Amino acid sequence: MHVPDGFLDAPTSLATGAVAVAVVAVSLRKARHELDDRTAPLAGLVAAFIFATQMLNFPVAGGTSGHLMGGAIAAVLIGPWTGVLATSVVLIVQSLLFADGGITALGTNIVLMGITTVLVGWLVFRAVMVVLPRTTAMVPVAAGIGAFASVPVAALVFVGLYAVGGAAPIPLDNLTGAMVGVHLLIGIGEGVITFLAVGSIIAVRPDLVHGARSVLPARTLEVRTAAVAA
Repeated sequence: MHVPDGFLDAPTSLATGAVAVAVVAVSLRKARHELDDRTAPLAGLVAAFIFATQMLNFPVAGGTSGHLMGGAIAAVLIGPWTGVLATSVVLIVQSLLFADGGITALGTNIVLMGITTVLVGWLVFRAVMVVLPRTTAMVPVAAGIGAFASVPVAALVFVGLYAVGGAAPIPLDNLTGAMVGVHLLIGIGEGVITFLAVGSIIAVRPDLVHGARSVLPARTLEVRTAAVAA
C-alpha cells in the first residue's frame, strides 16, 4: 500500500499532503483527551509495534505480499486521534529513513494508512460493538472486523485518488481489480493480527484499551482510613 513517488500527479499529491497536515494538526489537539499518565506509554508501544510488523510481509497470492497497516489496532488501543498520530509517525520515519514510500507521496500514504484505516477501523469497531454483547471478550472480535474492513476501503480510496490524478500508465479497471482483490486477502491477515494483539492486552490490562472503556464496569472510589496506634 505504500505509494511511491510519481504514481500520482503533483496537484493530487499536494492535495493529500494538505489533508494529512490538517488532520494531524487536529489530532495533536484531540489526542489530549484520549491519553493519561497510564495510557500515554502505550502510544509509543503501539507505534513501535506497527513499525516492526510493517517490516514483516506475509504472502498473499500470485507472488504478492502484504503487511499490517495498523490503523484499526491503533484506534482501538489508544484512540482514533492518537492512532492517527502514531501511524503518521511510523510512515514519516519509514519514508525519510528507509525509503518505504515516496517523500512526495508521504501525504498520500498518511491519508491512506494513517487516516483512512484509523477512521474506518474505528467506525466499524464502534458499529459492531453496538450489535455484540457489551463485554470485554467482544472487543477483540469487533477490532478484528474493523481491521478487516479498513484495508479494502483504503485500497478503494487509493483507486479514487488514482482516477483523479494517476500518473502511471495503468488502466483503471485493472488497477481496481488488483487492489481490491489483493487487499481483501491482506485484510484477513490484518483482522487476525489485530484480534490477537488486542485480545492479548484485554486479557491482562483491559483498562489500558481505549475501545474497552465503554464496557468496563464503573470503578467505585474506595476510601481507607489509617489505623491509629493505641
